[in-house]
Amino acid sequence: MAKTVRARKGTKVDNVDALEHAEERVRERARRIIGVTGDEAGMGRLRDGIAESGVGWYPLIALGALVVVDQFQGFAFSILGPEISRALGLSKSLLAFLVLLKTLAVVLASLPIAAVVQHRPRRAMVAKITGLAWGLATVASGFVANVWGLLGVLLLDGASSGSVDTVHGPLMMDTYPTQIRLRVLSGYRAFLAAGTVAAPLVVGFITGVLDMSWRAVFLITGFICLAAVVVAGRLRDPGFGKWDTEKVREEVRRDAGMTDQADSGEIDLGFFEITRRVMLIPTIRRMLAAWSAIGVMLFPFYTFLFFFLDERWGMGPGARSVFFAFAWACTLPGLAIFGRRGEAMFRRDPARLMRFMALLTLGIVVGLFIGVTAPVFPLMVAGFCLVLVTAAILQPAVGMVAMSVVPPKMRPHTTALLGIFLAGVGGVGGVLLLSGIDRRFGIGGAVISLCGPILIAAWVFFRAAPLVPQDLDRMIDDVVEREELRIIQSSGTHLPMLACRHIDFSYGQLQVLFDVNFTVDEGEMVALLGTNGAGKSTLLRVISGLGLPSRGSVHFQGTEITYLDAERRLGLGVNQIPGGRATFGPLSVVDNLRVYGHSLGRRSHDVSRGIDATFDAFPRLAERRNQLASTLSGGEQQMLALGKSLILSPRILLIDELSLGLAPIVVGELLEMVRRINANGTAIVLVEQSVNIALALVDHAYFMEKGEMRFDGGAAELLERPDLLRSVFLEGATKGMAG
Repeated sequence: MAKTVRARKGTKVDNVDALEHAEERVRERARRIIGVTGDEAGMGRLRDGIAESGVGWYPLIALGALVVVDQFQGFAFSILGPEISRALGLSKSLLAFLVLLKTLAVVLASLPIAAVVQHRPRRAMVAKITGLAWGLATVASGFVANVWGLLGVLLLDGASSGSVDTVHGPLMMDTYPTQIRLRVLSGYRAFLAAGTVAAPLVVGFITGVLDMSWRAVFLITGFICLAAVVVAGRLRDPGFGKWDTEKVREEVRRDAGMTDQADSGEIDLGFFEITRRVMLIPTIRRMLAAWSAIGVMLFPFYTFLFFFLDERWGMGPGARSVFFAFAWACTLPGLAIFGRRGEAMFRRDPARLMRFMALLTLGIVVGLFIGVTAPVFPLMVAGFCLVLVTAAILQPAVGMVAMSVVPPKMRPHTTALLGIFLAGVGGVGGVLLLSGIDRRFGIGGAVISLCGPILIAAWVFFRAAPLVPQDLDRMIDDVVEREELRIIQSSGTHLPMLACRHIDFSYGQLQVLFDVNFTVDEGEMVALLGTNGAGKSTLLRVISGLGLPSRGSVHFQGTEITYLDAERRLGLGVNQIPGGRATFGPLSVVDNLRVYGHSLGRRSHDVSRGIDATFDAFPRLAERRNQLASTLSGGEQQMLALGKSLILSPRILLIDELSLGLAPIVVGELLEMVRRINANGTAIVLVEQSVNIALALVDHAYFMEKGEMRFDGGAAELLERPDLLRSVFLEGATKGMAG
């Protein structure tokens, strides 16, 4: 395997070997810290509950109170819809449209809220501010006088409710120790169920027992919401990864004999970079697909259920409300039992919990079938209670797995995406796909049709089970590697300017890079050789940010840039000249050069100086300065592309197939320019099909074949490997060296 740390003068150092050994030593301890034991060891800690955790019940109660009162405005609006419609003169369709807009506000607000908390630990503050906002929206609902006022309060309530999916779960994951997380998430889900039970009862009590108007309902429930915010007033954010990744880093430092924390030197990823990174995790992609399928079933289910109870069993509004409250109350013992048992599954084997989730989804199918075909009322109640209990248990299970395989800073984005795929993709998709199905197959057939998406979800969960431990290990390896590299860097040991480590890359289902390691030192020029389709250009795309790896890391000057956008890497000094004609054809030569400079916001005199340097290096371009780039010859277009480096002065220049299809005299001019660029301190990575050209320029070479790095060493040593170069490459290299 190629080393990933190489000294400046070609001598190898043992830092990477030490890094590999350290990862092996620390990984198992890190898994135990994260909450995975792999055996019965450590299971005794499950006896410790929330009270014994050292954190206490308060954070769970505070967040639970917020999620309980979050149900009030929505339920009150649904139950009191006829009264609101008559008072404000609104049609049923307009009222339904306003509810849809509120739902969209909940979905759309979740990701912006994730962006607010992605760099600084202020999730507790956001939870309290948004709780205050929906409390005020609920109070304001009692004063609305027209459709615009109603729209305003609904949008405010919806947008603030987006924090429930986004920050509550990640905040609990970082607040409580790993060994009780699933119990905490299940307890939080129990609060949500309790709110679902309490909300219609509170509304019924105010309107029925107290005989108050619909406006009084919103005023009273709004003040209850504000009281919950007061209860949550002492809620604090403990920081990202307090109980998992931070402890893993401490373990790495302890293993290295260090007590002080190394400087991070990290570049914070932007919002879209984090979202894209989350979507690259195989477990997350499959869970989003399964969660969407569950959303297709869940949202139409409530509508179909109430019509089914009305048509098949003759249950009026009061009876349906009692049935609904009873069914949700049944979820409370189910969540209590699952919290401890699910935790045991996760600690022994995370894949086991995922397979259990697949069985849970099949339980929904069983419940739907029993509920529809039951000949007696109690059996029907049991069937639909089974549906709601299993659906309730799925939520903390999905949240636990999803938030465990992503870095702590990315958990809000993950939970926001889960909410969007459940409600925005699955919910809206279910309403559109299944609307009118009851007219074709009857209400019972409509309920049974919901089994289709649930079976799809079960299949996806089951197929995703083996991926969970793999993604968990990758997350742990990433934390360990970062901390080890910080330690190496802080010790003053020389690190290469560019280091690609264990890179895997795929185009869809086709994997083209396999465990690739590649390094370039400061000011070094290396050749990257290989057969057609070996993966050379793909590796350059990974380095420049045009492609994101499915595994592995890219470090530049000691800082990880694996998931940094290409334009941000350009600002750091990573520049690529792609294969073929890397110019803007409709622009003139001089405008092409100006574009290069302005892409970094350079001052005009700096750009002009770079343009003059390009024309000095390539007089032919100066003669054609006002000519369209598309009319230049292939060699002249490559000259123009090389002019980019004179303007941007990159730290590393990636050149893909510089000599492809060009005459030897033109190639000579281009190579002389490459030497000058390198002599000015820019490191060069030269991808070439022509071995003789490449090895005439460099002292160090890599050779790739079928997506794997087969050689890493001196250029002369490569000529002694006919098994790699084969006859055509060996012949070309021999002639070139002889000349």
